[in-house]
Amino acid sequence: MTNSPIPLAGILQSPDQPSPITALYDHWLTVKAIPGRYVPLTVKPESLGEVIQVLPKAGFVGLNVSPPFQKMVLDHADIITDRAALMSGANTIIFRRDGKIHADNTDGYGFIENIRQSAPGWNPKSGPAAIIGAGRAAREVVAALLEVGVEQIRIANRTRPRAEALRSEFGGRLSVTDWMKAGNILEGATTIVNATPLGSLGKPELRVPLDALQAGAVVSDLVVAPAETRLLRAAIDAGCYPVDGVGMILYQAAPAFERWYGSRPEVDAQAREVTSAAFAR
Repeated sequence: MTNSPIPLAGILQSPDQPSPITALYDHWLTVKAIPGRYVPLTVKPESLGEVIQVLPKAGFVGLNVSPPFQKMVLDHADIITDRAALMSGANTIIFRRDGKIHADNTDGYGFIENIRQSAPGWNPKSGPAAIIGAGRAAREVVAALLEVGVEQIRIANRTRPRAEALRSEFGGRLSVTDWMKAGNILEGATTIVNATPLGSLGKPELRVPLDALQAGAVVSDLVVAPAETRLLRAAIDAGCYPVDGVGMILYQAAPAFERWYGSRPEVDAQAREVTSAAFAR
């Protein structure tokens, strides 16, 4: 009788941007009593290709990919999902048994699932969406919202050309507003998203005027720490449905865990507590 190899997974991260997500995977492995391991891997960009080719031979079944490498890994993948191609980057790698490297992106799924679980009555077609920011996170949000049927998306970003680039790529359902008038995009919006790091620990506050928030709107802040930001406090005060960034982390991580370790993890209060504590350090 031979012992099955212990499945190994991990996260590709750069030396200056370590990820706290290891705590979540360790928690799920412990709760499910799975004899697997999740390993943070600090990699230099010039070594990325070599590392990805070697890891399956060392028993790795998959990887998370942090932002510095998400676009680069596509050059080393044999299979790229439509989602990863649309996002121009992968956050999840699966080392298949046939030797092929499968690249996917679960961020959009995590974003939408977090809203659906936090605001069960959410209807993406109920009105315009407003997105603050135009970086990689905003791009993922735009793609996810369009996929579920949002008919109009308003964007404001500190550098307007970046927002214009999103509109050029995704089409006429997007409109762009100058940063100085960012508060205006909230008027009548039924889905509102902060896709910037503003308001997170160590960053300046999000100073966009919030008086146009209307009761019943879904307000999502992708900031993970602190769990309750100025935007979410204002949303609660206005009678909106607040959706924090911790849930998105959990829901984008769950499908990767299932693929690697063969069991779907629970997104529950304990997993949320572990993740919040890890990102707040």
